[in-house]
Amino acid sequence: MACRIATTRAARIGRLIGAALIGASTGIGTAWAQSPPSATAVSKGCQAGASATTDESPLPNVASALKQQRKTLRILAMGAAPGRVTAHGGAYTELIEAMLESALKGIDVVMINRGVSGELAASAAARMKNEVALDAPDLVLWQVGTNDALAYVPPDEFATTLKSQIDWLKAHKVDVVLVGLQFAKRMQRDAHYIDVREALRRVAAQENVIVVRFFEAMQIINNAPAADEVEHAEADYNCLAQYVARAITLGVFAKNMPKRPAP
Repeated sequence: MACRIATTRAARIGRLIGAALIGASTGIGTAWAQSPPSATAVSKGCQAGASATTDESPLPNVASALKQQRKTLRILAMGAAPGRVTAHGGAYTELIEAMLESALKGIDVVMINRGVSGELAASAAARMKNEVALDAPDLVLWQVGTNDALAYVPPDEFATTLKSQIDWLKAHKVDVVLVGLQFAKRMQRDAHYIDVREALRRVAAQENVIVVRFFEAMQIINNAPAADEVEHAEADYNCLAQYVARAITLGVFAKNMPKRPAP
């Protein structure tokens, strides 16, 4: 899979996302685009998985902050902490930052990476409260579920942790975008892995928050020659950065989107 993008290309993709939002330059207080960015507003190598990536939901606190003429968007990244995702050393969060700044013209996007590899959802949730107090983010980007699935945390316990933390973030006027489980061929039929994925999707729908379904997207893209173990592939994370940037942009522009019915 050839999907490596440098920062300059990330900016180009960000411009594609932004260009799809008719009326974006008039400000968030006015009417937004009649249609959201299309699934093709990502690089060619990532397009196949784009349709499976995200449930679109509004980001009301981010939209409100930008409506008040804020020039900075602060995003706290939690969960797994992938390192370099391009041959030239670009990081996952750096790619998201570049794409968002190109899509949201005039906004300085500040990515605060506090990810810890191997951390369970319960530990991340406890630590997140301190990080939110220290960093005052508008949005939390939380990659969650993989470690809980591998550690055989009961799906109901995982779901309770997730819901409780989302409710806490909402109470503190912080939006959240969830990034789902990583893909590995051997996990396609693992019952517990599937149950945790479904718990994540279910809680996101109930709470009306964005979830970027990483596993499903990579399952489509990797197809038959997928890896035999969970890994942070450079190309996969390049695609993920694009999906996340697109989902956030959609969320900002979709503040009037009706709530999805709970499953």
